[in-house]
Amino acid sequence: MPHHVAVFSENKPGKLEGVTTLLAGEGVNIRAITIADSGDFGVIKLLVDDPEKAVAILTDYGMVAALKEVVAARVPDRPGGLLQIARTLNKHQINVDDAYGFVLRSGHTGVFVIQVRNPKEASRLLRETGIELLDENDLYYL
Repeated sequence: MPHHVAVFSENKPGKLEGVTTLLAGEGVNIRAITIADSGDFGVIKLLVDDPEKAVAILTDYGMVAALKEVVAARVPDRPGGLLQIARTLNKHQINVDDAYGFVLRSGHTGVFVIQVRNPKEASRLLRETGIELLDENDLYYL
């Protein structure tokens, strides 16, 4: 299963620079990023080419970082492209705890990354409906 890195961080200037400086200095490439604000603290979620290395680097420097299993699906880059995923998850009462997406330059496709409570079950159900999922190598090296 692919993973993203979740970093719990104080919500103040310089925190993003600190995270990106550490990762860049150790050769970890950030493929996608999202930041959620919750007042004085927030969560930086990073899709990187080496999540285990990223967590080790960040925790060695005293940051609170964790690996989170995610499901990554290819979606057509067109209106309604995400609908089949949403319908499948809803049909099976699977709640999306967190998600982000991005469009690839080539191929007219996007990638939708979701965090759910049971990623293995969600992956199985999505595959059964014909949705193409990305494994770690596919996702980390897009």
